[in-house]
Amino acid sequence: MAVRLRMAVHGVRNSRIFHLVAVNQRQRRNAKPIELLGVYNPRLKPGESTKTIEWSVQRIQYWLNVGATPSKTVTKLLQMGGILPAQRTASEAESAPASPTAEAASQPSA
Repeated sequence: MAVRLRMAVHGVRNSRIFHLVAVNQRQRRNAKPIELLGVYNPRLKPGESTKTIEWSVQRIQYWLNVGATPSKTVTKLLQMGGILPAQRTASEAESAPASPTAEAASQPSA
């Protein structure tokens, strides 16, 4: 059984709440999850300036260690939260300078 970490949508229109869940990847979006890992409410409460995510870091790391694959959205949130390392994009990799040892090895010595 392939497990996927993804967001399940709950709530009414214009007041959505997203649950971070571990679910069989063949199940529909809002199917009964194997485990509820966290809650994300994108709407700001009056007087707040930041959005909050409540999640169980230990359980997320457990599911990642046993082979669960996160969706693109979950990967982005986990990178922002520091659970997954941030990956460099192709444009960042091209603009990064080459290491000095690689340059010295490629030039013939006279």
